[in-house]
Amino acid sequence: MTEPSPAGVRRVESSRVREIAVHLDRGGLLAYPTETVYGLGSAATSEGVELLRRMKGRSTERPFLALIPDPEDRQLAWTPAARALAEHFWPGPLTLVLRDPTERFPPGVRDEEGRVAVRVSPHPFVRKLARIWPHPLLSTSANRSGGRPAMTADEAAGALAHRPGVDRLWVVEGGRLPPSSPSTLVDCSDSVPVVLRAGAVPVGRLQAVVATIRTRQSNVNTPSSDSAP
Repeated sequence: MTEPSPAGVRRVESSRVREIAVHLDRGGLLAYPTETVYGLGSAATSEGVELLRRMKGRSTERPFLALIPDPEDRQLAWTPAARALAEHFWPGPLTLVLRDPTERFPPGVRDEEGRVAVRVSPHPFVRKLARIWPHPLLSTSANRSGGRPAMTADEAAGALAHRPGVDRLWVVEGGRLPPSSPSTLVDCSDSVPVVLRAGAVPVGRLQAVVATIRTRQSNVNTPSSDSAP
């Protein structure tokens, strides 16, 4: 099923989607390829949040983002601007901050203002996993907090070896990822959307869809992730 990597981390081929889904259901951690960098994730539970924090060595102030399988997730609060942006750019490297009125997501994904950062990834592995395991997948970069993002499975395994919780980590082999900017981050929790972080989707393309969009620097308490994929 899986093979030990040189770093002592369990490795699994991307074709083993059903085993990976069971691993996540059992509270496992996963390092996996995305359209930007290798991500580190878990099920969107309080336990999953704590496991990710310990593995990354990350403070509690920065919530994690979630990859969602369905762009029409009805439990989140969609503004007209958010719907327009999702329709044009999802699946893709655009992360939207939305309100979570039903408290579907635990603290650590949902911030103190009740917002969560979500994206629908176009990466073939993530899309395949979503068809088998239709749940939100927490996502942060597969490295220690402040470290260099991983572009290969070997780099992810090396960065996370010997970290707390490594015995619960599987690393998905996805080859070397091409150089890429992080996802663009847009706060759509209010009526006027705000670009919090420039990234792979240029601001001009966003403004062509939603003319009222504004820009400003990201706040450290905004739901996002350290070197977010």
